[in-house]
Amino acid sequence: MSKEKSDIQIDSEIVNGIREGDNLAIQQLYQMHFPPIAHMIINNRGSREEAKDIFQETVMVLYNKIVDHDFVLSSKLQTFLYAVAKRLWLKHLTRGEAKYRTDSIDDYGESLTAEEAIDDHEIKEANLVQMEDALNGLGEPCKTILYDFYIQGQSMAAICEKFGYTNADNAKTQKYKCLQRLKKIFFKK
Repeated sequence: MSKEKSDIQIDSEIVNGIREGDNLAIQQLYQMHFPPIAHMIINNRGSREEAKDIFQETVMVLYNKIVDHDFVLSSKLQTFLYAVAKRLWLKHLTRGEAKYRTDSIDDYGESLTAEEAIDDHEIKEANLVQMEDALNGLGEPCKTILYDFYIQGQSMAAICEKFGYTNADNAKTQKYKCLQRLKKIFFKK
C-alpha cells in the first residue's frame, strides 16, 4: 500500500473541494468516476449521452448532500456515486421512456438485486473502515499479532518465536487478550 494518497484521502479532498466550490474537485470527480458509471449504463442499454445525463444527476445528488453540512461519506465515493447512478438509471429505464416501453420491471429484477448488493457492500465497507480504525488504535504488539495470525495465516509457534513468548500457549493467550481489546474498541465506535 505505497500509494501517494489513499482513496479515503482523495475522496475527502474531493468532498471538501466541492463543499468549497473548487472546480478542480469537480473535474477530478468526473475524471475518476464518470468512466465506470458510463460503462455500467452503456452495458445496460444506455447511450453515452444518457450516461452523461445520469452522471450529471448523480453529481447533483452528491452536491446537494454535501452542501447540507451534516453529510458524512460512510463509504468510498465511487461506491456512493455508483449506487446513486444505478438507482437513477433504473428509474430512467422503468419510467416508460419510448425506447424501453416494451420492457417490464421484471426485466430489471437482477439489477434491483444488484442495487441491494451495493447497499450491503456500503455497510460492509463502512464496517471494514471502522475495523481498520480499531486495529490502528490497538497498538503494538496486538496489531501485529492479530495481523500475522488472521491475515498472514502464521502459526502460533511462529508468532511465539517472533515476539519471544516462552511457549505457544502464552502467545495464544496474548492473541486472545488482543482480540478482546479489538472487540471493545470496534464496538465502542
